[in-house]
Amino acid sequence: MNNQIYGIRAVLEAIDSEQPINKIFLQKGLGGELFRELETSIRKKGISSSYVPIEKLNRLTKNNHQGVVANISPVQFHNFEDLVEQVLSKEKSPLFLLLDQVSDVRNFGAIIRTAECCGVNGIIIPKTGAAPITDDTVKTSAGAAFKVPIAKVDHLKDAIFYLQSSAIQVVAATEKSENDIYAVDFNTPCAIVMGAEDKGISNSILNLVDHKAKLPLLGEIGSLNVSVACGVFLYEVVRQRMS
Repeated sequence: MNNQIYGIRAVLEAIDSEQPINKIFLQKGLGGELFRELETSIRKKGISSSYVPIEKLNRLTKNNHQGVVANISPVQFHNFEDLVEQVLSKEKSPLFLLLDQVSDVRNFGAIIRTAECCGVNGIIIPKTGAAPITDDTVKTSAGAAFKVPIAKVDHLKDAIFYLQSSAIQVVAATEKSENDIYAVDFNTPCAIVMGAEDKGISNSILNLVDHKAKLPLLGEIGSLNVSVACGVFLYEVVRQRMS
């Protein structure tokens, strides 16, 4: 599949038509009225972008890029609030997954695959700092990326406030907790937050959640891979809800 758009006007058209753009690469030092219009549009839409040397753009595509290359997601993103309301209208005990700066595309794909197997109703990621959905993500997810609704939000904190106002408890998976996962009641509407591979969940997010829970670790290594930890958390939800 072709997940790349190049050229200033073509990328502007993609933004205006609400294409699911992962990231836009802009040539350093480029100017002109149309380029500035593109920069303004990128800022207004909150699209992830970076300024790079022309050599990087030349490596991304051999076509006439005019100083702009955009990577397009192979899946369409959902509106967060609409997704939550749709799920709440159908499910008695919905299950959401929030990813705080998970940045590895293969971890992301593995998480999506497990989420689909565990009946997760939606995955929520921030617009910036999160792993993009690439062909590798889709492949690692075994196609689950086309089945689980994924929503992008400006700030995860706002998403948490919205979920809590909708009577959905938010549980953070973190070693910074006295309680382990088995002390949490998952038989209610809930959302699980998983953190970045290197730093875990940010303190600003931890301060907002309803519960914090850790996994018991009996060996000497202090943490699990985030996709593995996510699988353990999700299957504890499944175990409780099936018992």
